[in-house]
Amino acid sequence: MLLGGFCATLVILRRLGGGLGDLRDRITAAEVRALVAGHQGITGDERRLIEEVFAAGARQLREVFVPRTEVEFLDAATPLNAAARIAADSPHSRFPVYRDTHDEVIGFVHVRDLLDPDLAGRSVPVSEVIRPVKYLPMSKRVLAVLSEMRREGHHLAIVVDEYGGTAGIITLEDLLEELIGDIRDEYDVEDAQARRLHGGAVEVDGLLNLDAFAAETGIALPEGPYETVAGHIMAALGHVPQVGEAVEFARHRMGVIEMDGRRVARVRVTPLDGDDPGTADPGTADPGTADPGTADPGGAGKAEATATDIASSEA
Repeated sequence: MLLGGFCATLVILRRLGGGLGDLRDRITAAEVRALVAGHQGITGDERRLIEEVFAAGARQLREVFVPRTEVEFLDAATPLNAAARIAADSPHSRFPVYRDTHDEVIGFVHVRDLLDPDLAGRSVPVSEVIRPVKYLPMSKRVLAVLSEMRREGHHLAIVVDEYGGTAGIITLEDLLEELIGDIRDEYDVEDAQARRLHGGAVEVDGLLNLDAFAAETGIALPEGPYETVAGHIMAALGHVPQVGEAVEFARHRMGVIEMDGRRVARVRVTPLDGDDPGTADPGTADPGTADPGTADPGGAGKAEATATDIASSEA
């Protein structure tokens, strides 16, 4: 599929009288989109892939990284045998290693490093087998990061916030999924996936970013001081939610059905009147525009937030 799309691009460039070296100078992104849309030799899958490449070029790491609250870290002082037991109970193969706090990540280990037979039975701390790790700012673009990590051979990087602290991680698989969709294996956690229920309801992970949420539900949430559906709910409510609370947008109710500490873990999206998802209510505004000092963003023109009990049974 990739080869077909690449060949189609070459055909388009040749018709314009140029080659690959002329792409940046002679054609804009909008013109490429128009040419792709009108080219009969490009399949639907290839068109979608090309659109995802354009989208990834504009997207920042802050929109797709795994937040530190969802990362499994290993203390540098942890003995290898104890670290191996932790890794055995985890679906992950790479673990950031920290010293003192999670803001001091000094490297990472692969699960195979923890199972090295030459080190078996020795009281060796994890810090003795760490590998160097890459650090990236949250503002860096997804496509640039993908190219950089592939070129340098990195599979995991630490995402750093503007204060120099650890915001989370990004993996090569995460970046590839931004282009081709979810890559599933037998170790992936099923709870992270969307569940479609009767009556048009959908249950999603609270950490789903806005683009992924739109893809799963058809609802394009407004931009605001958040990157996830959980962040949208928190911004609309003006406080840390509790199970049973909900906000309404685009004639849909987004109800909190599970919390993980102070984080919204699962959200149930239910149509209010049977309309198709994604039809925006013109009277509903972006909750992110609310005055930060206002506890209740539910006034006129704001997303309506109601502390509504959500039935635990499927619609």
